[in-house]
Amino acid sequence: MNDVRDRSHRLNRVDGIARHGRLRRHRPVGTAVKVLSGVVAVALVSTASVTAIAAKQVADDFGEGVQIQGQSAAPPRQQHGSTLSAFEGGFTMLVVGTDNDPEQGTQYGERDATLNDVNILLHVSADHTNATAVSIPRDLVTPIPACAKPDGSGSTPSMAAQPINTAWGEGGLNCVVQTVQGLTGLDVQYSAAVSFNGVIEMSNAIGGVPVCVASPIHDRYTGLDLPAGTTTLQGSQALEFLRTRHGVGDGSDLGRISSQQVFLSSLLRTVKADRTLTSPATLYKLARAAASNMQLSESLNDPRTMVRMGRALQDLPLDRVNFVQYPGTTGGTGVYAGKVQPTTELADALFARIKADESFSLGAGSTGIGSESAPAAPTPTAETPAQPAAAQTPAAPAPATPGAPTATASPSAPATADTLDGLQGQSAAQQTCSRAFGS
Repeated sequence: MNDVRDRSHRLNRVDGIARHGRLRRHRPVGTAVKVLSGVVAVALVSTASVTAIAAKQVADDFGEGVQIQGQSAAPPRQQHGSTLSAFEGGFTMLVVGTDNDPEQGTQYGERDATLNDVNILLHVSADHTNATAVSIPRDLVTPIPACAKPDGSGSTPSMAAQPINTAWGEGGLNCVVQTVQGLTGLDVQYSAAVSFNGVIEMSNAIGGVPVCVASPIHDRYTGLDLPAGTTTLQGSQALEFLRTRHGVGDGSDLGRISSQQVFLSSLLRTVKADRTLTSPATLYKLARAAASNMQLSESLNDPRTMVRMGRALQDLPLDRVNFVQYPGTTGGTGVYAGKVQPTTELADALFARIKADESFSLGAGSTGIGSESAPAAPTPTAETPAQPAAAQTPAAPAPATPGAPTATASPSAPATADTLDGLQGQSAAQQTCSRAFGS
């Protein structure tokens, strides 16, 4: 088998860890935040009623949808607002973060090849009782199929084994979708690509996300400087947190994925506690931020579809929402040198559960190399009175917002028949903290 072709020209291979690019360039690590904003904007934009004026303004922000092989176009838009029902049945959506967007300038680094450095596949079950978001490492090696070129000038040749983040360069969003479908066996009905600026706008629309850090994080590449404890992140600071790779775990993309899941789980707890999913004003801001900063597939290029998706999720139990990493290992040889090699057996088990709409739990110690379980708050006793929030230890998670769904600080639920041992990730109900690099 031939070595993997390096299309990014940014490999920095170190045995045992999937590294990505010369240390002086770190714009790709920021793309994870884009995926995050995509999941928020597309999957969580929901409300019982959309006013006519808001629907019209949001629709005006949408550009032309991207044509994706196998995905149907959205139905014709209506210019009136109405109460919308929840999405019927299940759906699978892919959100992609690219490492450079021509419209955002060079503030995140000089541009060369465009790579799909963040890929999150979200599946919601047909009965809306469980959901799984799978983060696919950008250096996971997989076949890249022949893809239609975005300009309609033909197709690119198929490739036997390449890092998945080269798919965008072969055929844009459509090629990433086709590659992920081949990798997972799932039918992707909706897809979107997100920009850096969208992360800032959408985190501002939400009002910030409280994130726990086990020990101080300092990353000179992204500019992130966080003390131990819980900090509410929004705007550029949220972007810095989601971009950081050298500041968390072992400095690899795999560590970054588990750190990002700390943000994602807290995000879902926050929007449920703050009733974001039923606030027309907040959802309106989210929808506009999404429409202005994302490329949407033709199937998703309609605000009504976003609203219906969000309504399907608003009552979803947090302990039935899992954020997991696509199973893979580092330290391989040949085409896998410096890359991520799929763990096929575990991946097959994961996607069999997802296809069957079956919920599952994660095994002990599953949080990954970039995060850890948050310390449990002590139970107040007569001898040890409860302390006010200001007196909490630095590493403790933020106190629960009144009315928020209950979350757990345990590493995972006890092993049961539905446990998938070996998966890295966490449920949305778990409170976790990002682990600083080298800790």
